[in-house]
Amino acid sequence: MSRSFFGHPAGLATLFFTEMWERFSFYGMRALLILFMTAPEAQGGMGFDVATAGMIYGLYTAFVYLTSLPGGWIADQLIGQRRAVFWGGVIILAGHVSLMFHGMTPFASGLVLVVIGTGLLKPNVSTMVGELYHDDERGSRRDAGFSIFYMGINIGAFLAPLVCGFLAQDDGFRAWMAQQGWDPNSSWHFGFGAAAVGMGLGLVQYMAGSASLGEAGIAPNRAGTDAELHARKQQSYKTLGLTVLAIVALVAMGRYDVFTITKDMVELIGSSIVILLPIVYFTWLVRRAEWTEIERKRIYVIGVLFIASALFWSAFEQAGSTLNLFADRFTRNEILGWSFPSAWFQSVNSFFIMSLAGAFAWLWVFLSQRGKEPSSPAKFALGLFFVGFGFFIVALAAFVSGPDGQLVSPMWLVGVYFFHTVGELCLSPVGLSTVTKLAPQRAVGQMMGVWFMATALGNFIGGQIATLFESFPLPWIFFSVFATTALMAGVLALMIKPIRALMGGVH
Repeated sequence: MSRSFFGHPAGLATLFFTEMWERFSFYGMRALLILFMTAPEAQGGMGFDVATAGMIYGLYTAFVYLTSLPGGWIADQLIGQRRAVFWGGVIILAGHVSLMFHGMTPFASGLVLVVIGTGLLKPNVSTMVGELYHDDERGSRRDAGFSIFYMGINIGAFLAPLVCGFLAQDDGFRAWMAQQGWDPNSSWHFGFGAAAVGMGLGLVQYMAGSASLGEAGIAPNRAGTDAELHARKQQSYKTLGLTVLAIVALVAMGRYDVFTITKDMVELIGSSIVILLPIVYFTWLVRRAEWTEIERKRIYVIGVLFIASALFWSAFEQAGSTLNLFADRFTRNEILGWSFPSAWFQSVNSFFIMSLAGAFAWLWVFLSQRGKEPSSPAKFALGLFFVGFGFFIVALAAFVSGPDGQLVSPMWLVGVYFFHTVGELCLSPVGLSTVTKLAPQRAVGQMMGVWFMATALGNFIGGQIATLFESFPLPWIFFSVFATTALMAGVLALMIKPIRALMGGVH
């Protein structure tokens, strides 16, 4: 296979830009979502109170990650990663197009479609990156390829809030709309439309560059005899069909008043799935009799790191909820007299990631050569501390704002996102790697879902915290997040030695 993308397989360029545009669409929409939901109807928003918006936001972002599990299963068992990425992109595009129209039905439909599409696309495009490399390249070269791939993610996440936020919130653009005879309150839907355009561009270049992908992701899992493959495929189709029928039946019964679908019912069902799934999974995992004593101890470690990871993401992912609302309502969104949309703060984290990732990679190598690199549990503790310290800063900003809601300097939030980025660089890169090292070799695939479940649970908890935004004093909300994460960081730091002992030689 020819190498033409920074010395890597040409297919990497195709997947790089596919994921860049998909992340553009996702983060562009996410930057606007809670602001759109809480904006008054007279200003083109949905007019939800923050408690309702926070619940919807938490469930939406949680299920974006949870659907990666069935999305990966569908690709493995039925259609292969190549088709899963394509159809995932098509469904995401349909979701963003739906959000371009105002009303509860297109809004809810858009969120559901983006969730389903992301579940198909996100895990499978990453899997295809690994498949571009031959067995003898599955080391440092593949790691370097993933580093390039993840840079595409951050480029998309950086550009999206700038473009979508400008179209949705900028006063100059709204004035231009009025001059054209358009309702400026519909500017939100121009922002969502930009997200749709981004996903459309991603699909176009994905299809145009498909020849460079070779055989990567074409076929589903072919392990087993022909009879076993046929039986497995038939069972997979039955499982998928029954699941779809159950969902359609529930929607139909709600539509025709067999029972009433309420906000509380949606919240109860959604939260039960997000919370109970990890508990049931780990209970089943630990009770399996096949593990050796060392494997069982390592699974306990994964459980501890799972809790730490979920708590980290519950704080970090408030960037799109509580911190987004703080930027919109309590921050002076101007520099040297130049005003900018509040959604632009959503680009700060990606900017810091692109600026600091190389420095952190060098730092870990530098410390490792001197035998001083922190262990994985220590990096988790550092990640929790720094994300918590970011909330300590915003708690101070909320105190400065005071009960009258005085606008504070934008540098408060820039500082918050700096420390959140430092925490992310300590915890996120090492998380999945550590889990795959600790997992029993015959169950690595199952353990890959652990990272998604931890992120899903964290997003859900973060959404629940956002529901308190208007009912509790902001300084205390933010300080409570700081205290919780700092406490967990301290507990994890005290547990480093026993955790390393349970890891059984895995570093």
